[in-house]
Amino acid sequence: MKKLLKGGLVYVDGKFVRADVLIENDIVAGLGEVFDVDAETVDVSGKYVVPGLIDVHVHLREPGFSYKETIATGSRAAAHGGYTTVCPMPNLSPAPDNAEHLGVQLDLIRRDAVVKVVPYGTITMGQKGGELSRMEEMKDDVVGFSDDGHGVQTDGVMEAAMTEAARLGKPIVAHCEVNSLLHGGYIHDGEYARLHGHRGICSESEWAQVARDIELARKTGCQYHVCHVSTKESVELVRKAKAEGLKVSCETGPHYLVMTDMDLQEEGRFKMNPPIRSAEDRDALVRGIQDGTIDVIATDHAPHSAEEKSRGLAGSAFGIVGLETSFPVLYTHLVRTGKVSLERLIKVMSALPGRLFGLGGIIKVGRAADIAVLDTDAEWTIDSSEFLSMGHATPFDGWKVAGRNVMTIVDGRVVYRDRSFGGKGIEE
Repeated sequence: MKKLLKGGLVYVDGKFVRADVLIENDIVAGLGEVFDVDAETVDVSGKYVVPGLIDVHVHLREPGFSYKETIATGSRAAAHGGYTTVCPMPNLSPAPDNAEHLGVQLDLIRRDAVVKVVPYGTITMGQKGGELSRMEEMKDDVVGFSDDGHGVQTDGVMEAAMTEAARLGKPIVAHCEVNSLLHGGYIHDGEYARLHGHRGICSESEWAQVARDIELARKTGCQYHVCHVSTKESVELVRKAKAEGLKVSCETGPHYLVMTDMDLQEEGRFKMNPPIRSAEDRDALVRGIQDGTIDVIATDHAPHSAEEKSRGLAGSAFGIVGLETSFPVLYTHLVRTGKVSLERLIKVMSALPGRLFGLGGIIKVGRAADIAVLDTDAEWTIDSSEFLSMGHATPFDGWKVAGRNVMTIVDGRVVYRDRSFGGKGIEE
C-alpha cells in the first residue's frame, strides 16, 4: 500500500521545503508535488516532516536487566519520541563482547523491536578494561565499539582498541572518565554540591580522558566519538581536534543543554553520569551546538526501576530516561528561545548521527522511508506516568513544553501515530 504525506514542510538537504512525500513499500518513492490516487493520503499540512530521529546512545537493558527496560518497551518509547533508529550500549548480561553473546541481543531485537535497533559491541571483554573484545567477529552487526559506563583506564588498551577498530572501519565510542579522579562523587563538583554537602565529580575526570583519547586517535587514525560531553573543556578539546582535521566527533544530552547544577533537587531523577554541570558548561555546550563542534544530541536514555531511583542524589542509580522528551524539551528551550534553528536541531538529532554512523537520517527518493512528523504547535505538560518506557525518572517531569511527534514511520510502516493525529499510539 502506498502512502502519501501531503502538504508538509519537509527537511531536505538541511532546509525545510513545502513538499509531498510518497512512500511505496519501504522507500521514499516521490518527493515534491505528488499526485497519486492509489495512495493513502495523510494530511500533514502545518507539520514538519523530518528524517526519523536517530539516537546513538541508549540503554535498552536487555538481555540481563529486563526489570528496568526491554527491547520491546524501549523501542516503543523511541517510536513515541520520533526515533526510527537507536543504538543500545553494551552494559548487558551477557555483555556483547563476542559473536555468541551479541547473538543473544540480536535475537531479541529481531523478535521485539518496533524501530531499527543497531547495537554496540564492547571494547573490552566483559567491559573490564583489559583484554580486547572479539571485535572482528562482531563488526558486521554493530554500529561501533564502546565500554559505556566505564572509561578505559589503560592507555595501551585504548590504543590497541583504536588500532583494531580503525582496521575494521568502525568507530570507538568512548565514555570518558578517569576513575582516580572520582573520589566517590555523584553530582557535579560545583556550587550545589558545596551548599548541600554532597560529594562532587570534578570536570577533569571527563576532559582529561578526552584529551588522552584524542592523542590516541591522532596516532591510530581511528574514528573516535566522545559520549555525553558535559564540560566546557571537553568541548574545546573536540573543537581543536576538528580544526586539525582529526576524525573526532562528540555528542551531548538534552539535560546538559537546558539545565545547570543549581536546578538539581534532592531526588534520584536528577542523578546521571556525567552529572549536570555549571551554567558556564551549559553555555559552552550550547555554543558547541551552534558552531558545529558538537555533532550529535543523544539522550543517554537509561531506565532504572522506581526503587533504584528512590534513594535521593547520594543513593540512587545513575541514569534518567529521555527518548520521549528530547524533542519537545530541546524545541522549547533551544529553538523557541532563538538559540538554535529547527534546521540545526534536526541536523544534530538525525542527519549528522545518520551520516557519522551510517544510519540514514535523510529523506530522499530511493532511500529508506524512516520519517517522523512533528507538530510544533502542540503545547503540553510532560507527565512521566504516560511514558511507554518502563523507566519514569526524568528531571523534566511537570515541565510545560511545545512540540510533539505525531507519527513515526519505519521502513514505510507506521509504527506510532499519536491520538491527537487520529491514531492509537503504537501501531501493532
